[in-house]
Amino acid sequence: MSKTILIVDDSPTMIMSVRATLEMNGFRVETAADGARALSALSGGLKPDLIITDINMPNMGGLDFIRNARGLPGCRFTPILTLTTESERTKREESRRLGATGWLVKPISGPDLLGVIRQVLPA
Repeated sequence: MSKTILIVDDSPTMIMSVRATLEMNGFRVETAADGARALSALSGGLKPDLIITDINMPNMGGLDFIRNARGLPGCRFTPILTLTTESERTKREESRRLGATGWLVKPISGPDLLGVIRQVLPA
């Protein structure tokens, strides 16, 4: 059975790009345009094996999303990677403190993204 990855990003282009890379490599992909929609999907029963989230989004940004997702019993140990244009050290540290597993800066190549995913997702 393939692993499910939730992509949380307000950029349709970014979602399309990451989704294509993941699906070509056998992953099932779910998407949400912001943290509020992603949190709603998780609260509604979505159980991804990995979450990839942007930081700067409308309605609920990535940091608030990570904080809230970590409060859900089903997401306590789900790996969460940030994929953002942000490179500010304080935001990176805050994301770790809130429960992010890793921090990736856009743009990232498909092979590099897959390499990180293989590190955080058990085979």
